[in-house]
Amino acid sequence: MKQHPIDPFQAVADPSRRQILGMLSGKPMSINTIADSFEMSRPAVSKHVKILYLAGFIAIEDKGRERYCTLQREGFKELQSWISYFDNFWTTKLQALDEFLANDKLSSDTKNKKRK
Repeated sequence: MKQHPIDPFQAVADPSRRQILGMLSGKPMSINTIADSFEMSRPAVSKHVKILYLAGFIAIEDKGRERYCTLQREGFKELQSWISYFDNFWTTKLQALDEFLANDKLSSDTKNKKRK
């Protein structure tokens, strides 16, 4: 897997960057269009875009005088892998609890039948 100079977890830690990713999930957008959606300076938006680019979440393509951003799957792989690990962890724990409770109920039902 390609290493990026920005930690993807740090990249998505900022709410503005998460909002930009959400916006780009609909369609590619120019940096100017993205900037128009925020009440911050264009240089500040450009900095957020650069961080997302360096983390591998987006690609930037020059089209005429505009620079367009598109989502890239690569940046999400590390996040997905980390989340999947804990998803599997909790699924396993909950299945074990379910089995324990089912066995405990079966054991209780058997004890109750013997008492009667």
